[in-house]
Amino acid sequence: MKGALPVTPDDVAAAHRRLHGICHRTMMFTCSALDSEAGFRTVLKGENFQRVGAFKIRGAYNFLSRMTPEDRAQGVVAASSGNHGQGVARAAKLFGAPATIVVPEDILPAKREGIERDGARIVVSGRTSDVRLAEAEKIATTTGATFVHAFDHPWIVEGQATTGKEMLEDAPHLDAILVPVGGGGLVAGIAVWAKARNPRLRVYGVEPDTADSMRRSLEAGHPVTIEPSDSIADGLRPTTPGHIPYQICAALLDGVLTVSDAEIAEAVRFLLARAKVLVEPSGAAALAAVLAHKLPDPPATVGAVLTGGNADFDILARILKREI
Repeated sequence: MKGALPVTPDDVAAAHRRLHGICHRTMMFTCSALDSEAGFRTVLKGENFQRVGAFKIRGAYNFLSRMTPEDRAQGVVAASSGNHGQGVARAAKLFGAPATIVVPEDILPAKREGIERDGARIVVSGRTSDVRLAEAEKIATTTGATFVHAFDHPWIVEGQATTGKEMLEDAPHLDAILVPVGGGGLVAGIAVWAKARNPRLRVYGVEPDTADSMRRSLEAGHPVTIEPSDSIADGLRPTTPGHIPYQICAALLDGVLTVSDAEIAEAVRFLLARAKVLVEPSGAAALAAVLAHKLPDPPATVGAVLTGGNADFDILARILKREI
């Protein structure tokens, strides 16, 4: 591992203990049709079957579990396009803490409904991540609530990293892991655990080609801000990667692959038709890279994370009709 990083494998192991009995140990599964299409063995990590329908509960619950009871009583606030908000809302409900979630004007109905079901207060603000981030920080400052960043905090990263810990315990012979990238917390955390266990194991992020802030940041040598994207992968559209995830990814990541919306849509269709499994577009990005043969020098066995299953039915209908 290159230098001192803000999250260590010991942090990840401790987070996994905190999440025991709270988060599902989601299944790893294969699909022979996928192996035939890819040309190598692919093992999928089904975080679409996680509580709240996405991996985000891991980081959110870990964060709240590390807060003091006094701070939790003051409440938490988050900015989210949906899945992080659902994770924070559910974690806050489990701890009996008040929660406010700042969401975009175009939040998908399924994700808004999930947040509301867990009793969080919703504040609608703008359409971009920067706008809702500023609003959430303002609310935290004026109310005394704790701001829970979606990806740019060590407690979040170590919670998300437990996904990778489980992957390598259940499939220890993986040669590469592909992970969708929004702000970078998940891929950074998985890289921390994976590289400590096997430095030769390759870890790649996967971004929409119109929302490739991590790829551009790694090329530039520092975090950069890109123009807002309208990709169907709504959870992968932050305009700037987190500074903590960037630091880890710059040290450990083997690269970032990009996929088009058409390739993401094909991955959603393929998984539903051939494996009878539903994922949302953001959750299908790593699989899209597999099906589109984006992986350089494909190894024998690849792990891909299906990060969420909170699909919007209108978008899903367009995907199934091949309108995307």
